[in-house]
Parts: sequence; C-alpha cells; structure tokens
Amino acid sequence: MIGWLSGVLRTKQPPHLVLDVQGVGYEIEAPMTTFYELPPAGEAVALFTHQVVREDAHLLYGFLGRGDRDLFRLLLRVSGVGPKLALAILSTMDAQAFARCVLAGEAAGLTRVPGVGKKTAERLIIEMRDRLDGGTIPTATATGTGASGLEPEVPSDPQGEAVSALVALGFKPQEASQRVRAVAREGMACEAIIRAALQSTVTRG
Repeated sequence: MIGWLSGVLRTKQPPHLVLDVQGVGYEIEAPMTTFYELPPAGEAVALFTHQVVREDAHLLYGFLGRGDRDLFRLLLRVSGVGPKLALAILSTMDAQAFARCVLAGEAAGLTRVPGVGKKTAERLIIEMRDRLDGGTIPTATATGTGASGLEPEVPSDPQGEAVSALVALGFKPQEASQRVRAVAREGMACEAIIRAALQSTVTRG
C-alpha cells in the first residue's frame, strides 16, 4: 500500500494530477479541497495517499491533510459509497463540515453533494455517526515547496476544465455547464471557478 508520496507537481487538471517522484510520474486523483491548497505546477509537494487495487487498474488518491484521507477511508466502508462519491463529498465540503452534517443529522446538507440522494444521505448519517471521533477529524497537512526547474502549467480553457472536473465529480454535463457559466468571470482560474460552482451547490435552498 502506498501511503505517502513526496515529489514535484507536474500537472494539475482537476480532479487529476501528476506527481513526479524521482523521475516516476504518479497519476493521482484528489478532491477539490486538496486542489485549492496545492502549489503551482513545478513546485514540490507531499501527499497522503490511498491506493485502490482492482483487476484492471491500480488507482491512487491523494490528500494534503491526513484527516481528509482518514475520512475518505471511512467513507469507503459505507455501503454504496465508492471512491468517486467519496471524492465528490470531500470536494463539496471539508472534513469538519461533513462531520457537523452527520452528527446533526442534516441529510439535506449531504444531498447537495452530486450523487448523494436522500437514502444515501440517511445511510451516511447512520453508518458514519459512530465512526467520527467526537465530531472532529484531524486536519494536519504536510506539504513541501521548492524550485524544480519546471514551468507552471497555464490552462488553455479554465471554464472547459472546470466543467470537466464537475462532471468527474458527479454532475450531469448540462448542470455542470450551467453552474460554470453562472459563476465564471474573466481571468478566473480553473480551481476558483470550481470552488464557486461547488459553493453555489452547498448554499442553494
């Protein structure tokens, strides 16, 4: 099991990134809560990781905070929750916000996550309530910075990349496009557009 990687961030295309570890490029999926805190491409970073081994692939998921990885692992133990849905939850809200929703029994807050319906929200509350330690989850992070000689990657189409990221997180293409158009402004970076689109989901009535 690969639990930790430290190297140079080569590319960022949410929810995917490539981490160069001594010349080996690891393809990693990460929640938006991690992407918001990543340094520019070309700088050093360290990630807590979770490895999923399938018959057809070995998948890596990366997190800046140990608490996010711990929550991701707990979510995978919930019936009906796979890595994609777990990433969508951690992209829509941080670990502390999720814990508050679960402990308060706020199913409505959880159903704002793409892919989470009423029954799934109720199951998350029932199965996760006893697994959360007093409502708090460690949020320690470990990051590295440093020069690498690589040029930061400049996205050619931030809005298009934002739409693709939202679709990967579980939104339908039409809804993803609508949300991006509603929040995108000239000059906004991809991560900023995604953050605004997800926040609009969280705060909708």
